[in-house]
Amino acid sequence: MSIRIIEVFVKLRDTLKDNTELRLAVEKLEKKTDNNTKNIEIVFQYFDELQEKNEDPVSIRKSIGYKIGPGQQ
Repeated sequence: MSIRIIEVFVKLRDTLKDNTELRLAVEKLEKKTDNNTKNIEIVFQYFDELQEKNEDPVSIRKSIGYKIGPGQQ
């Protein structure tokens, strides 16, 4: 089976040599994927920043419920 895979890649390489339009289309797709990869990395950086902000102590949070005044227990 691995020999068949190698044969397919060799045939693909030969086809790309012969067909310049196909080669240009593949190069265009590679550029798009590079840009997408960069955008995905930026999104993950933003997620990391948001996660760091959420990991801060929650001391600012107000308590909920009934408030008992002095002398009422």
